[in-house]
Amino acid sequence: MSDVIPATLIPGDGIGPEIVEATLAAIEALGVPFDWDVQQAGLAGIEAAGDPLPDATLDSIRRTRLALKGPLETPSGGGYRSSNVRLREAFNLYANLRPARSIMPGGRYENIDLVIVRENIEGLYMGHEHFVPIDGDPRAIGMSTGINTRQGCRRILEYAFEYAIAQGRRKVTVVHKANIMKALTGIFLETARQLYAEKGYSQHVEMDEVIVDACAMKLVLDPWQFDVLVTTNLFGDILSDLMAGLVGGLGMVPGANIGQDAAIFEAVHGSAPDIAGRGVANPVALMLAAAMMLDYIGRADDATRLRTAIDATLNLDQVRTRDLGGSADTRTFTRALCARIANA
Repeated sequence: MSDVIPATLIPGDGIGPEIVEATLAAIEALGVPFDWDVQQAGLAGIEAAGDPLPDATLDSIRRTRLALKGPLETPSGGGYRSSNVRLREAFNLYANLRPARSIMPGGRYENIDLVIVRENIEGLYMGHEHFVPIDGDPRAIGMSTGINTRQGCRRILEYAFEYAIAQGRRKVTVVHKANIMKALTGIFLETARQLYAEKGYSQHVEMDEVIVDACAMKLVLDPWQFDVLVTTNLFGDILSDLMAGLVGGLGMVPGANIGQDAAIFEAVHGSAPDIAGRGVANPVALMLAAAMMLDYIGRADDATRLRTAIDATLNLDQVRTRDLGGSADTRTFTRALCARIANA
């Protein structure tokens, strides 16, 4: 019998518990022996422990160093700071890997196979913000400070180049705004050029550069000119959502948060409270995140089995949730997927 794999499971908020349940069913069908430690975060964390990121959840991830996480609710404007950002900081999860691959033919774009490597803990998401009062208005001016360090830039860029080479990719595109934000993103571009020359990456993979707004336009006009894109925190968040639109929406895109001592896998989409509890959520993104997790722990064969079953369920069986133009609910899709795994 295979050794049991300890891992933390965070069901999350909104549709989180529903798509986590579906993903666990798929993993069980694969026969992968996880030992799940179920913990809470986000709104569920507040309800359970009065904290959107309880100590018990952090302690669990410190022990397992591996987590699968449903989407967490983050209030807009006021409220508490993002639990996702806090998790990335707590475990130094500096690399956010978000692949976007066409699964279903017949959309506006065909044969998309892109990966964005996003710096995950620096930039404008560090949370150094404050208001300046003027004339009795306590929030007359809102200010935010972004910080990119040479070390942080070098670390994410090296990860992107090494990932591209290991995966047999042809090109890494450095996305920046160094023409305007000369310090904050200039250091990112400068470090990319230095690293590319210093490490001899030119012998293995091509590098090019593009300004972020031009990149957004080019992704819509001709996404096939890109392969692996690497960029800073905010730009990566925005562009990964754009890339999701090329392959059917956020319900089709997984994410991995990678650090030296831990990794957390998740769907890119949010908690979708408007459809929570209705049983209609699309679990594909979290299932694809589980496939990335299987790759990470050295179970590539199981990851391939899961991806193959997803492809077959969507395209051969034509079982699709409503956001993909079908009529299946979450459990119907999951049953069809598990049958595919069992009969493979």
